[in-house]
Amino acid sequence: MKKQPAPDLNSLQKLENQLCFPLYALSRRFTKAYQPLLQELDLTYPQYLVLLLLWEHGQLTVKALGEKLLLDSGTLTPLLKRMEQRQWVSRQRDPRDERSVVIALQPPGKALQERATRIPELLAAQLNMTVPEFEALRGQLYTLLNQLT
Repeated sequence: MKKQPAPDLNSLQKLENQLCFPLYALSRRFTKAYQPLLQELDLTYPQYLVLLLLWEHGQLTVKALGEKLLLDSGTLTPLLKRMEQRQWVSRQRDPRDERSVVIALQPPGKALQERATRIPELLAAQLNMTVPEFEALRGQLYTLLNQLT
C-alpha cells in the first residue's frame, strides 16, 4: 500500500481550499438574491424566515422559533418586536408557562403569504438548476448543517 504524502500546510491555508469561504460567500449571495423579491413585500430576510415557519405552524414559541432558525432570543426578540409593530404577529405569554412567549400569525402576516408564493419559484429560476439537482444540494447542505449543530 502506497503511503499518502503529508498535506502541504501552505496549501491548506489558501482561501481557495477552504470549505467555509464558498459557503459564506454563497450565503451572502443568496440573501442578496432574495432582497429585491422581499423588498416588494417590505420584508427582511430574517422576517421572511420567521413568516415561513408561522405560515406552516400558525404559532410557535420564541424558543421553538430560535431552535428552528438557529437564532438566540437576543437576536430574535427585537426582530419579533418589529414584526409585532407591523401587526404581522402577536406576542403573548403562554398561560400554561409564564416563562414562555408564543408568537402567533396575525391577519396582515397571513396576507403576506399569498404575495410571497412566487418567491421560491423566482429564486429557483435564477439558479438554473433541475429539481433533482436542487434537492441533492439541499440534502448535502442539511447534512453539513446537522453535523455542525
